Amino acid sequence: MKNILIVGSSSGIGKTLSGLLAEDHRIYGTFFKNGSISGHHNLTLHHLDVLDGNNDYSFLPEVLDGLVYCPGAINLKPFSRAKDEDFLEDYNLQVLGAVRCIQSCLSRLKKSNAPSIVLFSTVAVKTGFNFHSIVSTNKGAVEGLTKALSAELAPTIRINCIAPSITNTPLAAGLLNTPEKIEANAQRHPLKKIGTPEDIAHMAAYLLSDKSGWITGQVFNVDGGISTIKI
Repeated sequence: MKNILIVGSSSGIGKTLSGLLAEDHRIYGTFFKNGSISGHHNLTLHHLDVLDGNNDYSFLPEVLDGLVYCPGAINLKPFSRAKDEDFLEDYNLQVLGAVRCIQSCLSRLKKSNAPSIVLFSTVAVKTGFNFHSIVSTNKGAVEGLTKALSAELAPTIRINCIAPSITNTPLAAGLLNTPEKIEANAQRHPLKKIGTPEDIAHMAAYLLSDKSGWITGQVFNVDGGISTIKI
């Protein structure tokens, strides 16, 4: 049974992953706004503000086998209207938040026999989309962090990244709030459907498991084929 920290476990992919892994592992989930009783004896929830550089991680065990950083944002706007603050707010949440969390947990991860870290990017880094300059800039930094840390932390700690396309989560609700929007987005993908939290959670669970023990420094596109297939 592994000890796994899931930052941002109260919604979307993080919530789905927490429920999936809690069947066999001890999950330490965090929330910022929406905390609730977990409903599973292997899952505990703890308040955490990833923008705070002085967080208390004493709720974690001495040995941590996995870390998943889920907080994200979809801030879409024309580049001409994007302000410095837009880029900086996203960077603080998606990049520095992950950096602080990993640094705070590093000693615990190093005590594990097979530690693994999973971060999240977006298909928009690899495939350019309109109005995605803020998202792509900051998730591109996450991919760079993945590559750099996978080298620096090898062979002790594995670190990989998942780059989804649009997924039916509360984060994407504004883009999928009508049947017409859902269908239009589905048709953009070769597989003609929208991603589900389960699609992404199963990949994350694999990357945390010993079955992926020879994989590190990779960015996996889980995106219905949109990044590589033209139809």
